[in-house]
Amino acid sequence: MKMNYISMIQSNLKQYVSLHASKATTNIMDGSYKSIYKGRSMNFDELREYNLGDEIKDMDWKASSRCRKLLVRQYIAEKKHNVLFVMDTSKRMFADSPCGKEKRELALVTAGSLAYIVSENGDYIGAVQNINGTTKYYPFKTGLLNLEAILDSYYNGVTIDNESNLATSLDYIIYNISKRMIVVIVTDMEGINLIPETTLKRLRSIHDVLLINIKDTDTFGKSVFDVSGGVYLSEFFTADKRLKKKEEKRRKQIEESALLKLSRVGIAATSVGKPEDLDLSIIELLEKHRLGR
Repeated sequence: MKMNYISMIQSNLKQYVSLHASKATTNIMDGSYKSIYKGRSMNFDELREYNLGDEIKDMDWKASSRCRKLLVRQYIAEKKHNVLFVMDTSKRMFADSPCGKEKRELALVTAGSLAYIVSENGDYIGAVQNINGTTKYYPFKTGLLNLEAILDSYYNGVTIDNESNLATSLDYIIYNISKRMIVVIVTDMEGINLIPETTLKRLRSIHDVLLINIKDTDTFGKSVFDVSGGVYLSEFFTADKRLKKKEEKRRKQIEESALLKLSRVGIAATSVGKPEDLDLSIIELLEKHRLGR
């Protein structure tokens, strides 16, 4: 198998990581990331505020009493990690992102870069993809060949006709995969809103869950493509200031609703709009997860 996507990811990492000179960036991008778990069999790291879904057995009652707020013990896992990537394959990902790339391409580079870091660390990578109603599970494996197969399937699975629902993939995980893991969800703001909150709660109660939002491009200007209709919009509509104001308001409502839902269930999230911000976005995501935000 040719490593086309792996080569692209390696090139992107070399091209963009040097843009942000910081100790944190270097540590994350050279593969020395740390994933945080909760459990008595692991080394204690620090205390943090209680989040919905945390284990009661991890509660530090003495510290909670002193601080007058619920605190839980957080631990660092010593074992190898199972990291499952769940990427939105719906036709929305065929639309453009702010950098001009299709959202599926930016999603592939983003998830692929994080998966590459995981693989270089020797951890196990798996994936669940739903393409036109059919769910495919890639079991946990090590190595870049496994990652290349996952990325190839994803990229070719996102088409203008794909009506897949991300919630179907998450339900598959809940009912069919029992092992403890880190679940990385890659979608957009609308995709977050389409996932039932009960589904996210159930997933979060069992696994560590991280979410990456792929930003949408501006819907106003020249050459605006309507994914739902499969046509380019007339400038009569895309240049209308009143319509632009309404669309901006609609997007803001979608974003606020999505972020509120993630906050209620305790899922850390970050947004990516261009490859140049990828390394800082990964750092932000892992730091939010570490702090339980």
